[in-house]
Order: sequence, then structure tokens, then C-alpha cells
Amino acid sequence: MIRVTYIISSIDKALEFEQVAEKLDRKKFELSFILMNPGGSALEDFVRALGIPVYRITYTGKKGLPLAILKIMRLLRKIKPQTVHTHLFDASLAGLMAAKLAGVKRRISTRHHSDYHHTYFPHAVKYDRLNNRLSTDIIAISKVVKNVLVEKEHVPAKKISIIHHGVIPEDFATIPDSTVKQLAEKYNPGQQRPVVGVISRYIKLKGIQFIIPAFRRLLEKYPGALLILANANGSYAKEIRQQLSLLPEKSYIEIDFEKDICALYRLFDIFVHVPTSESCEAFGQTYIEALAAGIPSVFTLSGIAGDFITNEKNALVVPYKDSDAIFRAFEKILEGKKEIAEMIREGKQDVAAQFTADRKIRSLEQLYLQQK
Repeated sequence: MIRVTYIISSIDKALEFEQVAEKLDRKKFELSFILMNPGGSALEDFVRALGIPVYRITYTGKKGLPLAILKIMRLLRKIKPQTVHTHLFDASLAGLMAAKLAGVKRRISTRHHSDYHHTYFPHAVKYDRLNNRLSTDIIAISKVVKNVLVEKEHVPAKKISIIHHGVIPEDFATIPDSTVKQLAEKYNPGQQRPVVGVISRYIKLKGIQFIIPAFRRLLEKYPGALLILANANGSYAKEIRQQLSLLPEKSYIEIDFEKDICALYRLFDIFVHVPTSESCEAFGQTYIEALAAGIPSVFTLSGIAGDFITNEKNALVVPYKDSDAIFRAFEKILEGKKEIAEMIREGKQDVAAQFTADRKIRSLEQLYLQQK
């Protein structure tokens, strides 16, 4: 039995970690969680309900890192894991250092960002490099992330494993109609059509500022159209809301958070995700979720999309930062029936073949079982 401790920061609810808690082989692995959060969380409740040990380190920001390192080190000396697996930047900084001080030999980190620090916060790259050195193994969630690690941060390729995020296709296929109806009554009571869906934080690199002008043109042709923006908060919110103020009041709705994310996709006639460069997205969970949900999608090739999205095969691909192209893709989806139906079918097949939670869990288990 291998003891594995997950250390995660600033997460309330995350299907990725719920999948690990549910599906990791309990006959081979003894799992525990250390969560760095300001208070309780949906993830903490979920893990505890499964009978898995979970510990909370009260954490509100980087000023608390030294104390968090000390507390995690003490916990690790109590838990005595053979493997620590850290997720997200703060948890990796605290957890890897604490694990090193506690004498944990196997220290795995998953790199959840790509070149974000290189582009926007160069001073933080030194901390990425520190995490790389403290890690005995690094999981890259896409080829883009591996390229950043190898080419920009000079991490030896043999230290890196690519393990993709995954979804459970059945989660999208077995949603009760009553749940979808409740969400529709909540977010689209007027039954407006077509519905264009966006699930993305308000961050400049996500490209939402190029979706809104395309939607404004769509309204000229489809006055009853509705734009749904979920996860509607972030550092670029002021600029996004200035653009939204130019739209008719009832033509859009902002959703801060929706826990029934699988059902939310069912409200959309079109899904759009258009990050502004090849490497600004490390993975992009919405790429695979939208296809698993069977929603015809408009994408730019960023993160994992560059690994498997093909224009007009499983989605429509548009250039970066191109509102006109986004609008034309909207038109093509709404006007094409047979070819769009085939595109939806291909998208579902590609996700089922490459991006299932079971596939991800088996890859993690193989990594944990490797002798170092």
C-alpha cells in the first residue's frame, strides 16, 4: 500500500480531484488530502464523505506561506506519505518545500499553468524554477506545458510525464431533464434562441473581448439571441462589462458560479472558447467538456486544443483575436445541420478516446507505482 497525500490550494469545488478521490485504487493506494483554503470547501466535504482523511490549512494569501510550510511539514511527519502530489502554484510552493523538509522522497507536482508567469509576471518564474527543482516528477497537462518546462525552464524531459485532464462522458449523457429545465428557468426564462455559451474567467488572455463584438453582430440577424457568461469574474471584468453595456440588457446574463456545470452546457446552442495565443492556455478543460456535452463549438487552438482539435472535424477553429471569424463561425453552426451533426459526433468520439477520467487515473496510478 502506497500512501499518497494530495496538497491543493485555493479550490472550492473541482471535478478533477473528486475523480481522484472516487477512482484511485484503494487496494493499492492510501489517499489523504491537505487543503490550503481560507475556510471550508465543497471539495473538503466531498472527500470527507468518502471517508478519506482531509486536513485544512487556513490560508488566505502568500503572506501566510511560511506558516503554511511549517504546518504542512508537521502534518506530513504525522501522515508519513511515500508520495506527495501538489496542485496549483501556492500549494506547490508550500507543499514541495514542506515535503522536502519532512523527508518525503517522492514529490510530484502537476503544472497547471503554461507561460503565464513568463508573459505577465517574470519575477515569479524563479518560483516556478524552484518548484521544478523540488519536484522529483512533474506532470505536464499538455504538450504546450511540457514545451514551456523544457524549452523555457530547462527541465530535463525525463522528469516530465504528460497526463491529460479527463471527464466522465456519462456525466454529460445522464443529466436529468428536470435539472436542465431548472437551469433554463433560472438563466433563460424567456427561452431566447440561439444561446451562445462562454465558460471562462474574465481574464484578458481568455479572449472574451473578441466574443462580445461577434455576438453583437449575431444579434442583428437573431434579435432573440442570448449570451451566457459563466465564471464571470476576474482581473479583466471592468473592460468586459464596458463591452457588455453596449448590448441590449436582456441579451446577456453573467453567472458568477454554477455547480451543475455539466447541465449548464445543455443550455447552449453554441459554445465558444477563444484564448489569445497558442500557449496562454495550459489545458482548457472547457474544450473537452463542450465536446463531451455535444455542443457545436468555436475554438482557437490553445493548450490541449492544439493536440487534437481539427477545423470542421470536431469543432470550428478561428484565428486568435478575430471577432469577424468568430461571427462567421456562429453563422456556419446555425446554418449548417448535417455537417454540424457530424462534427458533434466526432467531438464526442475524440473525447471518449483520449480524455476520460479513467484514463487519467490509470496514468496517475502507473506513475505512483514507479520505483525511483
